[in-house]
Amino acid sequence: MSADDETLKLLEVALTAEIFNRHAELDINDLTPECRELFGVNGDQEFKRPLLLSEGMIKRNLGIADACAKLSSTPIIACEEFGQRIRVPSLEAAVGWFVRKGGIPLIRNNPTLAFFFQESDTSQISYEEVRARNPPYEDTRAYTAKKIAEILAANEEFRHALDLVIVSSPEEIEQKFEDFICTGEQKRIIGKIRTAREHRDLLARHRIHEVGKLLFVGPPGTGKTSLALALSREMHLPLIEVRLSMVTSQYLGETSKNIDRIFDFARKFAPCILFIDEFDFVAKSRVADDHGAMKRAVNSLLKNIDRISLIKDSVLLIGATNHPQLLDEAAWRRFDEIVEFGLPDSEMRLQILKTVTASIDCRCDFGMLVAATEGFSGADLRIMVKEALLSALMERRTYITDQDIERGILLIGSRGAVRTQNWL
Repeated sequence: MSADDETLKLLEVALTAEIFNRHAELDINDLTPECRELFGVNGDQEFKRPLLLSEGMIKRNLGIADACAKLSSTPIIACEEFGQRIRVPSLEAAVGWFVRKGGIPLIRNNPTLAFFFQESDTSQISYEEVRARNPPYEDTRAYTAKKIAEILAANEEFRHALDLVIVSSPEEIEQKFEDFICTGEQKRIIGKIRTAREHRDLLARHRIHEVGKLLFVGPPGTGKTSLALALSREMHLPLIEVRLSMVTSQYLGETSKNIDRIFDFARKFAPCILFIDEFDFVAKSRVADDHGAMKRAVNSLLKNIDRISLIKDSVLLIGATNHPQLLDEAAWRRFDEIVEFGLPDSEMRLQILKTVTASIDCRCDFGMLVAATEGFSGADLRIMVKEALLSALMERRTYITDQDIERGILLIGSRGAVRTQNWL
């Protein structure tokens, strides 16, 4: 970062503190993630006004040493008490200097500054648009950790539930919804869920509660888990992931209680997504297992699914299964939407291939690839491209060709052959 860039950054954070302190209507989501970190907004500390800025805070969080010395040539900033407080004596003068020195791009990514500049300049900056692009605090790991700590402080019993699930904040999830190739029916169902969340109060008044229980059905590799993760980011909802096979195999005697705890925790942690993978394990247990404890566990799971609701509890429930034929009617009818994940058709394979190779120099015939990958899942296509790129790198190339792709196709074929082997 150049000296001029450092000075602009210093002035940005100083202006952010000054404007934020003056306007009580601004909240934590008007601060950029960088500013939240700088001003100490994290999982261990409550957010309070006024925001204070010091030389030590700047060095620790922004890596800029001797901030006061760097600001000595800018009379619009004052350093007091040997750098213990940095403030803006004249907001109007500081704003004018900031704009003249090239601060407009920073304003377009800082909601607090956009709020002020929307009223004071003619640069067509939209505060609403800037704030909408700013990652919400509720999406962060810090917020999730803070919320979990508060739940545990109130009731230590929830620690048992946490041992059985993986809780991820939207910030931690890599899958992006815009990178996921959805079918028309999948888009329709997701749109319905969005609409239901926007009109929860209206639906509740009409006592329409059975909304937001989705069962993802399809063969392995078709994107069931990926879409659940992507929805966490898209809808700004943390994800609680539970694998029923792990719960029942490790805690057979306590399974029923543990299932109750998981659902109770989801309600307490809401709004969130509760994602139950390997849901077919329920049906297997009901059909094939006469163990009394297991039957009680299955009944407990079905009872909890009946009672949880997106409208009443702000919990979006998603189950996923590779074996829908194993689900009995009692399990099947508890979901208001069945979302099918089939193997991608030719158009979807083309879109997936273009998405996967978007950042790669791919010198391939996509028409040929689409024809040659009939029957491939989305996961197969990603593995194929990965293998092709590794093949190219082994030949000291950063671009992939049809020959590299052919090696990837062979790998998928060999994996399928091994999977169908009978070793007995």
